[in-house]
Amino acid sequence: MAVNMKKNTDTIEFSSISPKRTLELLSPREVSRLRDSGHRSHHDLLRKCALAILNVDAHSDNAKTIFDTYPDFDIEIVQQDRGLRLNLRNAPANAFVDGEMIASTREMLFSALRDIVYSESEKSYKRFDLTSSAGTSDYVFHLLRNAKSITGGEPPGIVVCWGGHSINDIEYQYTKLVGHELGLRGLDICTGCGPGAMKGPMKGATIAHAKQRVTNARYLGMTEPGIIAAEPPNPIVNELVIMPDIEKRLEAFVRIGHAIIIFPGGVGTAEELLYLLGIMLHPNNQKIPFTIILTGPKSSADYFEHLDRFIGITLGPEAQQYYDIIVDDAATVAKKVKSGIQTVMDYRYQVNDAYHFNWQLTIDLAFQSPFEPTHENIKQLTIDKSIPTHELAANLRRVFSSIVAGNVKENGIKLIETHGPYQIRGDKAIMAPLDQLLRSFIKQQRMKLPGTTYSPCYELVE
Repeated sequence: MAVNMKKNTDTIEFSSISPKRTLELLSPREVSRLRDSGHRSHHDLLRKCALAILNVDAHSDNAKTIFDTYPDFDIEIVQQDRGLRLNLRNAPANAFVDGEMIASTREMLFSALRDIVYSESEKSYKRFDLTSSAGTSDYVFHLLRNAKSITGGEPPGIVVCWGGHSINDIEYQYTKLVGHELGLRGLDICTGCGPGAMKGPMKGATIAHAKQRVTNARYLGMTEPGIIAAEPPNPIVNELVIMPDIEKRLEAFVRIGHAIIIFPGGVGTAEELLYLLGIMLHPNNQKIPFTIILTGPKSSADYFEHLDRFIGITLGPEAQQYYDIIVDDAATVAKKVKSGIQTVMDYRYQVNDAYHFNWQLTIDLAFQSPFEPTHENIKQLTIDKSIPTHELAANLRRVFSSIVAGNVKENGIKLIETHGPYQIRGDKAIMAPLDQLLRSFIKQQRMKLPGTTYSPCYELVE
């Protein structure tokens, strides 16, 4: 790896890296698509994802801030007879040690390249019907299989952990305890790959896996281009997958996971829970076993109380029956997850479903189609109880997704700066508990990093 240091700065003027252990191959056409000015958007996508990866453990949740900090950063793909190299200019210096790029960072860079090239190529070839539910699920399956995240023939053992990236230290330590208990039971961890509740379970599991002499543990990080800069991958991730959009990312979590644990978080965590409940509420899915646990330390009891109350008022008691709330008991959480995964394995054996990918779940296009959080699209959302419950969950998920965009995503931040706050319209019976929930998030400093002032990117209109 060639490196030129820039004196008295926090960047590396030039570096050239190649993959280790694996040889990522691209065709001349794929390289040209990433380099050609006619496909500049593909190059920009790679540049943004690469810069986020190089900013592992960044202390910012604003994508625009990271991009503005390194405006001169660039990345170039160089094709060689034996594969390829990546030339980096003005890369963050903290991604290197003694002139050598950190191994996990190197791996993640080539994972990003792999996923971006494959997803864009598959779209251009139009092999999948993304206007149908089955075609979209097939696309998600192929993206995961190409990333080697699907391992057929192995028993279920992937626990998806959701939660906030800006949780407090008590909550973070609790996520580590739960991860430790999961690791002691030989379970693998899948998260959104960022800091906070996405890093804690992985960190706890690494110690437990070492105690149990587990040498092939999986720490799967699932992200997407719109959020990766706000939540750069943590260094424990040993399998990074970049899905094309938030909807494909969420479906990948649900399809590949065998149980889901939800830690304290903010609007992004509420979005994930609503997505999951909307799927489970579909008439076709109500008998499919899937363990869902909301958990945190004693100090987080109010968080779960507000969230549970909101679900009960908006989606009803039926939605509440799909999850358990366990406070301050990491061992019980892990035991219940382990038992639930055995139930999943027994069920899939009986119905001849794959252990590695939950094909049985019905996921409607409303949960699969990308939602662009523009002011006009948000105004057109139907937020009242005149529609089926699982469709209401889908629209509420879009509301929370829009707030996430306005809080931390580059495009959303620009829209708010240009047009002002999003106007979220709906029935009073839903707007009132939504307002209470969001106010509780703000009070508990769950909208931004602790210590920062939050200015709402939304207005609620009855």
